[in-house]
Amino acid sequence: MRNIRQRLNALEKLNFDMYRKDFLLTADKSQDDLEAVIGLAEVIEGLYRNNISARAFQSGLAVSIFRDQSTRTRFSFASATNLLGLALNEFDESKSQVTHGETLRETANMISFLTEAIGIRDDMYIGKGNAYMREVGDALDEGFEEGVLNHRPAIVNLQCDIDHPTQSMSDLAHMKNYFGGDLENLRGKKIAMTWAYSPSYGKPLSVPQGIITLMSRYGMEVHLAHPEGYDLMDETIEQAKNFSKETGGSFKVSNSMEDAFKDADVVYPKSWAPFAVMDQRTKIIDQGADQVALDELEKECLNTNAKYTNWECDADMMKLTKGGNALYMHCLPADISGVSCEEGEVSADVFEKNRINTYVEARYKPFVIAAMILASRFRDPVALMDSFYRKRNRRSGSFSV
Repeated sequence: MRNIRQRLNALEKLNFDMYRKDFLLTADKSQDDLEAVIGLAEVIEGLYRNNISARAFQSGLAVSIFRDQSTRTRFSFASATNLLGLALNEFDESKSQVTHGETLRETANMISFLTEAIGIRDDMYIGKGNAYMREVGDALDEGFEEGVLNHRPAIVNLQCDIDHPTQSMSDLAHMKNYFGGDLENLRGKKIAMTWAYSPSYGKPLSVPQGIITLMSRYGMEVHLAHPEGYDLMDETIEQAKNFSKETGGSFKVSNSMEDAFKDADVVYPKSWAPFAVMDQRTKIIDQGADQVALDELEKECLNTNAKYTNWECDADMMKLTKGGNALYMHCLPADISGVSCEEGEVSADVFEKNRINTYVEARYKPFVIAAMILASRFRDPVALMDSFYRKRNRRSGSFSV
């Protein structure tokens, strides 16, 4: 309980401003905004662990729109909204009037009459996902300004083509606690964000892009490594470079997994499709979704991937890290060699050694999402959390820590 009080006190010193603003990209947020989300998430988790209610809403709806598959983020959004007192409805376009030509402007307003938060995942097509979220936001702005909506729901990016902010912010919370509970402790730590082999096609770029653009803001030595041709979006590379300069960290790009792992404090081996491939796929879709062309692109991509099966996080690779014991991170599910696939991102022994820790990494996400919603929907979320802390209304009948 003392920790909750300390975190509330620390939050009161921050100058953050997220009220009535969507959470779409970490790069758009100030340093205080980011630290406020982490701090609020920690307070919400502390209340939950002590069986104290954080029910900020007495009624209202949360809507999730998943245009790609999801397990962790889908259930994290559901958990977060339930924890805050909202009922959840998943919007399935195939069961809606979208199939009859309903426009996005119309849909956004029709699902938002009593809605407090909308979570959107749209990550598969370059230039589409984040733009879709912003178009929904514009429609909500119009609906609110014209009196159609009583209030403007908050939009939370549950992964797009550019960023995966709920994941990277959860990763940041995990690293903060792993390295002593202070973000300042990340300064000078080396993180290896590396490509790793996968037998699948078309994994989004948003996780590596989210990691390099966020961790470079904390004075870390960020080393991005991938085979030649597996480039990320240019704008995210430039952002990482600029953030590193501002915070006294460093940013390096190489084509060597070994070089990236050498003396690393944190390793994040994760497969993604080359930007050129993702861009080409988007163009094919825009031209009418020629299945033959898509099949040929997939075949080409898988053949290229197969040249780099040695890009695997195995025991020998881990020995290169600082003390041979770097923090292994993954957004999950990982492609585990000999378990989920014949050859993959990580060897079975390395993953098993770190498996529980990856679950710990994932468990921050419901609280991070709840914090993002609170920061957008309440003018003073710290005062709100303080009132919950002082009242200490039980969340449920039983009490456990």
